[in-house]
Amino acid sequence: MVNLIALVAHDVSLHGVEKSRKSVFMDKQFPTRPSIDARSSRSYAIVASEFNKDLVQSLADHAIAELISLEPDAVADVFWVPGSFEIPLFVQAAAKSRRYDAVIALGVILQGETAHATLVADAVTHALLNISLEYELPVVHEVLLVNTLEQAQARCMGTEHNRGVEAAKAAVSATRNLLVFN
Repeated sequence: MVNLIALVAHDVSLHGVEKSRKSVFMDKQFPTRPSIDARSSRSYAIVASEFNKDLVQSLADHAIAELISLEPDAVADVFWVPGSFEIPLFVQAAAKSRRYDAVIALGVILQGETAHATLVADAVTHALLNISLEYELPVVHEVLLVNTLEQAQARCMGTEHNRGVEAAKAAVSATRNLLVFN
C-alpha cells in the first residue's frame, strides 16, 4: 500500500501592474532529489481527491513510483476522498493515527467563473498547514489550483514537472530532516 499527502501551494495572483512573470509561469526550480535509502521502512499516507480523478490518479501514480524509488521498503497507503474540500479531514485522521511518517495531499481545483475554487483552495491550504503544525508531521500540499485544463495536465500528466514526483521528494526529504529533532 502507498500513503502520501501532498501540500502544494497554489499560484497567488498579485494585484495590479506588480504581477510578475514568475506568477504567470511555473517556477523551473525544483527541490533536489533525496538520495536512495534502501534500508528505510517509513510509512506514507496519500490522501487524493476523486474529483478530476484522471489528473489526480496521475499525481498519485507518480508520487508512489518516486517514493518506492527513493525508499524501496516504504509503505504507502492511498485514501480516495470525494473532493479537495474533504482532504483535510482525512489528512487529520491519518495524522491522528500516528501510523504515518508523512502525509501527501493530492488534488486539482480548476478555477471557474466564481470565487468557489479560490475559497476551497484557501480553506484546504490553511487546514493542511494547521494539521502539520498540530501533529508535528510533514504534510505535503499538492492540491493544485489552476486556471486551465492545460495547466493541470502540465503539472499532473507530464514527467518534466509532475507535482506528484515533487510531492514524494518533499515528503521523503521532510521526514528525513525532521529526524534531527526527534
